[in-house]
Amino acid sequence: MKRILFSLFAIVALVISSNVYSQGKAFIKFDKTVHDFGKIKEADGPAKCVYNFVNTGTEALIITNVKPNCGCTTPEWTKAPIPPNGKGYISAIFDPKNRPGAFNKTIRVTTNAGNSNVILRLKGEVIPRKKGINDFYPQEMNKIRLSTNHLAFQNIVSGSITTDTVKIVSIADEPVKISFNRVPKHITIKAIPETLKPKKEGLIVVTYDAGLKDDWGFVIDRVPIVFNDQFNPKDRKSRLTISANIQEDFSKLSDAEKAKAPRIKFENKVFNFGTITQGESVDHTFKFKNTGKSELIIRKTKASCGCTIVNPADKVIAPGASSSFAVKFNSRGKKGKQNKTITVITNDPENPSLILKVTGLVNMPQK
Repeated sequence: MKRILFSLFAIVALVISSNVYSQGKAFIKFDKTVHDFGKIKEADGPAKCVYNFVNTGTEALIITNVKPNCGCTTPEWTKAPIPPNGKGYISAIFDPKNRPGAFNKTIRVTTNAGNSNVILRLKGEVIPRKKGINDFYPQEMNKIRLSTNHLAFQNIVSGSITTDTVKIVSIADEPVKISFNRVPKHITIKAIPETLKPKKEGLIVVTYDAGLKDDWGFVIDRVPIVFNDQFNPKDRKSRLTISANIQEDFSKLSDAEKAKAPRIKFENKVFNFGTITQGESVDHTFKFKNTGKSELIIRKTKASCGCTIVNPADKVIAPGASSSFAVKFNSRGKKGKQNKTITVITNDPENPSLILKVTGLVNMPQK
């Protein structure tokens, strides 16, 4: 009997001490941790909810961070310290734009309280708005709207010819003749129909000849669109961007051909120049070797920024031979952390495209 009473006293003491401990500091207590919007209309725009709380502890409550798990949710909260028995709030604005269907979002609240991390939830269902012409044709250009103003040929084998289309619709009250100017030789482009009737749909048909382009990797062209034969060279908005990623086709190589292929191997692919002062230049040499059994061809080198100059020592490297790229980084106009890349395209079937990195910190000159 004594043992049972002792155990009961111990449990009570533990509960009391635990309660005293939890109340001996800030403690955040919400009126709710879940808000259900129910059904909301996308057309009505952002919806707001509020979570109220009380500091039930004995010290000031400080909210140190409020972090939603999605960019569609924007929080606001009480910034000042909340005294014991004081009240505060956390509000959340949910943007339903382009988010049809059910949603369940969270907000992590971090404080100095005993319960320092609290998860708030907001949920509901977005009723999608009725889509119109601007949704299907988001890009406006003079007298037409386009499904996109950037036609991307993702991967094109060198020497191949590929065709793709862009959907268009007239927004004019009169017929619109569509033609093109400054079209490069590797691109064939036309509108179907050439004259678009008011409020009618059509297509821009683009054929890309990678053999005529005679280039490698990611390349880009911008073709001006002409309306009713009135070409305005200063109109930079009325242009269709056409890009392509031109690659060599290694898929048909036999195992024997792969075994005899060139192999590019760099000593190091990252150059960290440390810390320099704005306006200074740094030089580096990326060294590599052809460890394969046939000639290595450097198809192309391209820096991500005009501040980085690349000079290959050789374009063709014999089996077993070594070579290098001389790289100069100019920090003029740069500041802070720098991360520049150099794309190297070769005829190595295992490494047709490699990335070299130039990184470091640029400080402003001392006054």
